[in-house]
Amino acid sequence: MKVISYVENRVVLLCQLTKQVPATGATVRIKGRNAIVEQVLELDEKTVQVQVIREAIVKSKVALDNSKKKKR
Repeated sequence: MKVISYVENRVVLLCQLTKQVPATGATVRIKGRNAIVEQVLELDEKTVQVQVIREAIVKSKVALDNSKKKKR
């Protein structure tokens, strides 16, 4: 069992105690968002630090529906 810390831009996103360590280039899901493993650093025999890059959130702008407004 190893402690895995998922880090993005020096911010710890998640710490987990797992048996498997993700490989470089693998896709993982953290806090409901997909992330790609950039680098895996093994600090000691029980601690692993994983650098990830999360997908950017794309917010779509909702168009106003003027047909439902009261016409004067």
